Amino acid sequence: MEFLVVPQSLPFVAAALLVLFIGLTEAVAVMAGMSVSGWLDNWSPDGLDGAADSWLGWLHVGKAPLLVLLVILLTAFALIGLVLNAMSFSLFGIYPFPLLSVPLSLVAALPVVHVSGAVIARLIPRDETSAVALETLVGQLAVVINGTARANYPAEAKLKTEQGQTLYVRVEPEHGEFKAGDSVLLIKQISGTRFLAMANPQPDIL
Repeated sequence: MEFLVVPQSLPFVAAALLVLFIGLTEAVAVMAGMSVSGWLDNWSPDGLDGAADSWLGWLHVGKAPLLVLLVILLTAFALIGLVLNAMSFSLFGIYPFPLLSVPLSLVAALPVVHVSGAVIARLIPRDETSAVALETLVGQLAVVINGTARANYPAEAKLKTEQGQTLYVRVEPEHGEFKAGDSVLLIKQISGTRFLAMANPQPDIL
């Protein structure tokens, strides 16, 4: 395990530690009723709106949660780099220079993100939302299904269209908070699948 502590392995060990840090941060955020993943997905909506039409679309950015893709990239990068270092030392008795191993490991990690992202994108039902003009959802009722929503910290909610299609959006209140099971009325599209909502004024409807 000596290859883990040599300077040539530092970028890969750092990537692995960053994955652990992200996991701990997300766990703490979830316990606090928030979500780092949800915040990251809504952090730069304008920059990601056209991701599917760019090279980022190959990595499924905009189709799968950005934080998940980042974790996959970091994990693959770290594992590939460490295995490369271990194999190089085992075969040749030397460790490759980071100027060679880091770009090589990063490029090798991209196909892993592509394949994993495709699987995740198919498993996430909220992708169905892309088939509907999102602005038409204003005025619809939805039910919060995951997390606690506060101002600037949306939670996941689902609704059904008149055609019976189930859609998944992210909602947040202007004041107060929504919890799982709360019925809300979408009153404004903030960006993408993110909506400002208010408590359902007629809870007997939904």
